[in-house]
Amino acid sequence: MNKADIIDKVHGVLGSTKADAERAVETVISSIVSGLKAGDEVSIAGLGIFATKARPAREGRNPRTGETIRIAASRTAKFRPAKALKDAVK
Repeated sequence: MNKADIIDKVHGVLGSTKADAERAVETVISSIVSGLKAGDEVSIAGLGIFATKARPAREGRNPRTGETIRIAASRTAKFRPAKALKDAVK
């Protein structure tokens, strides 16, 4: 399932125009992204929690040359599924 499939499902449930369904899906996604950019956790009951995790700077190796390289610190998104989602997927 991809974003277009989700838009089709929302369109089927709402019965409004496909453009309205697309705006609704885009609004949900942009709200999650803006919350994560601000450093907040985004919790959706029954689905899970989106959060960011800080990854510290570290040393790595270039697999081609074996040379040690410095990998910069970064933030990454993570997702913890809710119990309801885990049970539904079993």
